[in-house]
This record gives sequence, C-alpha cells and structure tokens, in this order.
Amino acid sequence: MDSPLTIVTWNVNSIRVRLEHLLTWLGDFLPDVMCLQETKVADDQFPLEPIQALGYQAAIYGEKTYNGVAILSRHPLEHVALGFGDDGPETQRRLIAATVRGVRIVNAYVPNGAAPDSPKFAEKLMFLEKLEKLIRAQARTDRPLALVGDFNAAMDARDVYSEEEMEGQVCYHPDERKALAKLLKWGLVDQFRALEPGAGFFSWWDYRQGAYQRNMGLRIDHIWVTPPLAERVISCWIDREERARDKASDHVPVVATYWN
Repeated sequence: MDSPLTIVTWNVNSIRVRLEHLLTWLGDFLPDVMCLQETKVADDQFPLEPIQALGYQAAIYGEKTYNGVAILSRHPLEHVALGFGDDGPETQRRLIAATVRGVRIVNAYVPNGAAPDSPKFAEKLMFLEKLEKLIRAQARTDRPLALVGDFNAAMDARDVYSEEEMEGQVCYHPDERKALAKLLKWGLVDQFRALEPGAGFFSWWDYRQGAYQRNMGLRIDHIWVTPPLAERVISCWIDREERARDKASDHVPVVATYWN
C-alpha cells in the first residue's frame, strides 16, 4: 500500500528567532517535507545541525537579514533548483524547488508588494508572472507537483477578515488575484479550499491591534497541487494554535497529507 506524504509550508519570519518553535513542530509532527519562507539567514549561517539531528536533509537558498527559502525533507532531495535560473548576485532569494518521492515541490516566497502604488507592487506582479511561466514550462498537469509557500495574496472573500477593508489593498488586490488565477487555471488545485469551503480560516495575523485574538487574519499561505496529487489527498489543515505561542511567527504552518 502507498504510504502517506505530508507537505508543510511555513513562513517562519527568521529561522534563528523561531528555531526552537520549528524544532518542536518537526519533532511533534514529523512531516516528510517542510517548506520554509523568510528564513532571513545566509546559507553558511543556516542552523543545519539541529535540523539534521531530527533526521532531515535541507536544501537552502538564503540571504542575510531578508527573504530566504528552504526545503527540509526526511527523504532524499533530488533535482534541487534555486531561483528562476537567471538569478544574479543582487537577486532576492525567494524560490527553491526539489523532487521528493516523485513529487516536484516548488517553494515560493512571493514579494509583499508594499502598496499598490509602489514600485515594489510591480515587482510582485513580475515575480508572479515569472512563476507562472516557470510552472508552465517545467511542469505537467498529469504529474504530481505541489506549489507551496507564502503567496502574500488571498484569493477570495472567505480568505480575508473583511472584504470591505481589504479590497484593493496589497495582499487582496485584483491584479494579484488575477495573476494567481492564471496558475489555478493552468491546472492547480487550492488544496485547503478544495476540502474546506468555509470562511474565516487564516494563516497570517498582524502583530498589531490584537489581530490574532480578534481573528483579523488572511489566508495567504497556500498549497496548490496538480490533479494527480489532489485526487490522493488525505487532509489539509492550518495549525492556527501555533500563532498563540510566545514569540511566534506571524504565519502558521499549512499542512497537507497525501497517499504517495
């Protein structure tokens, strides 16, 4: 019989600050694959030893202070790819991919965009366009692929605490939603939404204004998969309770498990 494969995405908002949280979570749940965003550490400073001690390999693509992505796996990491393939020395490190047990996993940390009238917003849309082109060029809908990460965008009214307040703002702007919708249309399934049609399930809460306690959040961390994975899904859930921990990241893990 097939054995389950659990894939997690988590923006840890600094792996060194959140290392004990990460190690505890890995030890408690033992996921097969943990995709991290916003590690905020250069590769030579990445805390490999305690992660390896738990039985994980790591593919890392980081930079000092900002951004950074990593894939941790209890299984061999094959065909690791860093960035879009055209990254220069000043390129922000936001994309990493690897194959685990036959599943291609693409881990993305999409730029926030700052504000719709900011040059950074145009950079965000450009990143999403490059991501869509990369997936179209290198993936097939009849093969198992998971696109995961902090997309910094909620897709519909169920994914924001207030559509009235958020409409047209960064993380809920129609241009962002349109860009991501092209990926879904290509042939991806929003795994959490496929199983949970209800509103009010969020993966990020601001540190200010008691946002977590008031559930003023956004669902911006995603696991999107091709049909060969979606049809084998066992569960997909958001670990909301992780946000209640002392010195928690403002994001929480999103977890999907498949027969593989």
